[in-house]
Amino acid sequence: MPNFEMSLSEATLLLFTVFNGARILAYIPQIRAAARDRTGSRAVSRTTWSLFFVANVSGVAYALVNVDDLRLALIFAGNAICCLAIVLATVLARRRHQKSYGAPLNEGRA
Repeated sequence: MPNFEMSLSEATLLLFTVFNGARILAYIPQIRAAARDRTGSRAVSRTTWSLFFVANVSGVAYALVNVDDLRLALIFAGNAICCLAIVLATVLARRRHQKSYGAPLNEGRA
């Protein structure tokens, strides 16, 4: 029988990789909903998703500069790309809504 022992470091890396991979897949419904929304994606906060984008970009920088870990950087980059896709889909949905109805959404600063 094979030996599947792993160190705590290996176990945490495995958990990080699995759940961040799943998180990338979890972005798909949000991206799709923002892109297809015909009411201007009012419920999507561009500020929040922009902050998530910047946080993930800083994760890429940390992974490359501080720990020299390309795999970690790629995971953060995938998350950053998905966050940016949500922001862009929301911007496009709001522009489409404004073009159709002639007035900007009453959305505050989101």
